[in-house]
Amino acid sequence: MREHSLDLATPEKWGEGLLSIPEGETLELDVRLESVHEGILVSGTVDTTATGVCGRCLIDITEPVEVEFQELFAYPGDEASDYDVQDDHVDLENLVRDAIVLSLPFQPVCQPDCPGLDPNTGERLTESPGNTEQTPADPRWAALQQYTPDDGDALRAAPKTEKS
Repeated sequence: MREHSLDLATPEKWGEGLLSIPEGETLELDVRLESVHEGILVSGTVDTTATGVCGRCLIDITEPVEVEFQELFAYPGDEASDYDVQDDHVDLENLVRDAIVLSLPFQPVCQPDCPGLDPNTGERLTESPGNTEQTPADPRWAALQQYTPDDGDALRAAPKTEKS
């Protein structure tokens, strides 16, 4: 068994969505390599930082990423495997890249309760509290905007008159 701690840079941008690992970002790898009968068992963790934009308000965000991985690198033989030992070496790039990219959120947010953008103005709702006066979605309901919750109590308290 051997343990290694490595600081490496990403060779290219990893990820294609709203959040990705930029080229040259530092990867902190803690790896343990164990010899087993079928090959070399690789397990470890990788720490890095992802950058991108919030999926709701489009503000720039930076998010730490920590991923654990474990994979068997098989000795060459009759059976096909995803990862093979080549000349007594293991290539961790594909394993680490796949683990990181699959752990990135599909719709990242700057905060769990991010309200997003105002659909009418396009402004971030976290920066502006919004207009107190709202225009109704349907002009047929515009007359109801003048009523308040107190008006409903007044209508119920009013005496009923019989129609003739």
